Amino acid sequence: MIEVVNPATEEVIGTLAEGTPADVDAAVAAAVKAFPSWAATSADERVKVVRAIIDGLKERAGELAAAMTREMGTPLTFSQKVQVANPVAIAEGVADVLERGYFEPEEIGNSLVFREPVGVVAAITPWNFPLQQMVAKVVPALAAGNTVVLKPSELAPHTADLLAEIVAAATPAGVFQLVHGTGAVVGEALAAHPEVDMVSFTGSTKAGRRVSAVAAETVKRVALELGGKSACVVLDDADFGRAVKIAVANSFMNNGQACSAWTRLLVPAERHDEAVELAAQAARKYTPADPADPSTRIGPAVSKAQRDRVVGYIRKGVEEGATLAAGGPEAPLPQGFYVAPTVFGGVTPEMTIAQEEIFGPVLSVMPYADEDDAVRIANSTIYGLAGAVFSADTERALRIARRLRTGQVDINAAAFNTSAPFGGYRQSGNGREFGRFGLDEFCEVKSVQR
Repeated sequence: MIEVVNPATEEVIGTLAEGTPADVDAAVAAAVKAFPSWAATSADERVKVVRAIIDGLKERAGELAAAMTREMGTPLTFSQKVQVANPVAIAEGVADVLERGYFEPEEIGNSLVFREPVGVVAAITPWNFPLQQMVAKVVPALAAGNTVVLKPSELAPHTADLLAEIVAAATPAGVFQLVHGTGAVVGEALAAHPEVDMVSFTGSTKAGRRVSAVAAETVKRVALELGGKSACVVLDDADFGRAVKIAVANSFMNNGQACSAWTRLLVPAERHDEAVELAAQAARKYTPADPADPSTRIGPAVSKAQRDRVVGYIRKGVEEGATLAAGGPEAPLPQGFYVAPTVFGGVTPEMTIAQEEIFGPVLSVMPYADEDDAVRIANSTIYGLAGAVFSADTERALRIARRLRTGQVDINAAAFNTSAPFGGYRQSGNGREFGRFGLDEFCEVKSVQR
């Protein structure tokens, strides 16, 4: 059995049976059996299923939000406004694409090009945005006519159970399977399984490399959404007060546990000290507290191991010579896996905290000499998931955005778009999620010449 712990109280709130390779075999066998009839359904029928899942998400929004707050410590207000709302919007985007004729064959010369399902899809999802990542894989995979075996994070199992009830009520038997367990056992078995046709994985870059290596033995399709070390570039003509405040909020989003967080704040060298002070002032307004309180802005790390990892990085930053401007390694509360919201100044590109994904509320302020230097620093890690540019001149900001080697860039805090492609360059992964691009991942294309 695996114990489920509330990270705010350190109390065991449940247990779940750890899945085995035999459980994976049974789930895959059911998915293989259900595939032919499900793949043969019409796009109209599958749209109805997606709409039923959307209705279920809306009906159980309160339960889902409460489960995520309890299991992984995200503040309740964030759970409601983002952790549930985004998945609903993602699913609605999939339904809209299908209704616009996505599966209609395309004529290219004397050929008809068809989109067809890949087959049995293994979806392996993380704990930090549990519902969003499950929906971003399960819904488009089902909509494309695939059958799905889901392996959610063992740190957020109740959220997965709630989604499973919603999906099971909308789909025929065997089309959707859920197997709880660890990545080392269940994830490994799914990636290696000869009857799994595709693995869609979201998690750390280290784990993504392992998934790729195991899946390569059977030449599966693999889609990866991995880590990030995103840069927020503030140009010299930007509204500094606004830009820094938003950068801090983004870096501390979801308790700092977001792969796309802007964890590096790049500012003109002559305004570095000003930016550090503004960031420290903003950080001090994030008081760690009970995530179940609607007024809480920042809760705990998801686990003791994650808390210790983040604290280790904070200590490393101090050891390597960065200036601690806010927060630090000391625990802000006597109980719970809390980390003090932390801001470093004087961070150089070679430092560990500038290169490695910390996955906690830690912001590194970094000076740059000019635009070219800012782009060089922004592109100096192994990652390329997200980023931001702030400028009074949107065309200037767009020029910088085009030079960043990253999958998404926000200009002046533009709104998150759940229909636009989401995914990374380099070791942030491959493939894209959301909207039409997310559906593309779960389809084969067949050309028929006439």
